[in-house]
Amino acid sequence: MQYRHTFKTFFAVSVLGALLTGASPQALADNAAEAKPLELRRIMQELGKNMQAVTDGISREDWALVARIAPLIAEHPQPPAGEKMRIMAFIGADMGKFKGHDEKTHQAAQALEQAATRSDGQSVISSFATLQNSCLACHQSFRKPFVEHFYGQR
Repeated sequence: MQYRHTFKTFFAVSVLGALLTGASPQALADNAAEAKPLELRRIMQELGKNMQAVTDGISREDWALVARIAPLIAEHPQPPAGEKMRIMAFIGADMGKFKGHDEKTHQAAQALEQAATRSDGQSVISSFATLQNSCLACHQSFRKPFVEHFYGQR
């Protein structure tokens, strides 16, 4: 009788241990994925560098540089599919607003390129202001919640 009780206890502990062991790698993987910076962060950093390069080009009236950099902003890379799904799940009902900001950014950067190609300094500055306002609107709507959700920072 004692043998059966010991066996049942051993069996239950073994099953529980196996379940916990099997769950641990997944939990660690989930935590690692959460701690790993989003590809979106790298994309935003690259966009920031491109915006600075455009600012430099405008200040020197280097329209060729502005025309060369603007498409890099307009056609910026997209995050990988899995990351896009995580972002979409987080944004939820505001996805249309998020995509709207991206579309405005795309259009403003295209207008910037066209103005720079024509060496039209006034239109370059106007297009760049529209581009900056589009970036600012998106950042004011989404940056803080993104950082808090994906990085646990406030």
